[in-house]
Amino acid sequence: MTIPLTLPKITELTGGRLIGDGPATISGAAPFDTAGPGEITYAGDGKFLKRISDSAAGAILVPKAVQGFSGCQVVVANPQLAFVQILNYFHPQTRPETGVDPRAVLGSDVHIGTEVSIGPYAVIGEGVSLGDAVVIHANTVIGDAVEIGDGCILHPNVTIGEGTRIGNRVVIHAGSVIGSDGFGYAPDGDRYHKIPHTGIVQIDDDVEVGANVTIDRATFGRTWIQEGAKIDNLVQVAHNVIVGAHSILVAQVGIAGSVTIGHHAVLAGQAGIAGHIDLGDRVTIGPQAGVGKSIPAGTVVSGSPGIPHRQWLRVQRIVAHLPDLKRKLDNLERQVDVLTAAADAERED
Repeated sequence: MTIPLTLPKITELTGGRLIGDGPATISGAAPFDTAGPGEITYAGDGKFLKRISDSAAGAILVPKAVQGFSGCQVVVANPQLAFVQILNYFHPQTRPETGVDPRAVLGSDVHIGTEVSIGPYAVIGEGVSLGDAVVIHANTVIGDAVEIGDGCILHPNVTIGEGTRIGNRVVIHAGSVIGSDGFGYAPDGDRYHKIPHTGIVQIDDDVEVGANVTIDRATFGRTWIQEGAKIDNLVQVAHNVIVGAHSILVAQVGIAGSVTIGHHAVLAGQAGIAGHIDLGDRVTIGPQAGVGKSIPAGTVVSGSPGIPHRQWLRVQRIVAHLPDLKRKLDNLERQVDVLTAAADAERED
């Protein structure tokens, strides 16, 4: 059972500054609208700061002191991050017992670090290397010559293809497939011949991969997910793609082969990226956008085909008025026809 936190302990944990009086202890963390007197919440932006007096929370994490508020405030640089730290305290991640379940199958020459947990019916191929504190959940399959670093968690039914390299503290959620063949075929008249994919997938430190994600191995070389990238559920990353450090791929994004994505990019839900193009650093691609050409760094793109976001907003404002514009255009055309006919008749006279 988690021990409640005193407010001084909370300020120590979050590096915050305490203002006002609150309960002797905080027993949990909850959302702004539901937090009770024994819980802590956060107000990270103006929307919630304006409503801070409506909250019944025992303490509220804020980015700056709120004048006129008599409740307990903990001033921190990043309220949401501080809230996550407190959530992690009250809801620590559980892990299975250390050891190899007798129902797991291990190939030859498998190197296993310390405090590793391998669940039932996991299958681990030959020449695999597992770092310290790795957790392999049930039914996960790891191909030959795979390297997995320290502190990684592979949830149930994950498949890791041969030769994949995974860094430290990587989390891969249930049902994801890393290192399957890319989609490549050589046409021969009316038939297609499969192109062998002899490369690998490399996933760097602190990456998190959602459920049912597919990341294809490279044709040659590597498909590369760089440090700190976060991939949501149901994302497709094709062969030889590079996803830059700390980039975000939201659910149902599809990326075709040989795309290079810069660092800190954001691809919103269902965005589709055509192959062999570059997306620059800190690019933002809007939801359901279709991108068919390279995008410079720092650009925000929306629509299909993708165009600069501000231009897309102007287009969207016009779309709603198209029926009226069409009627006006029709009226103008009729007036022009009448005037043209009158001018023609005058010339004939």
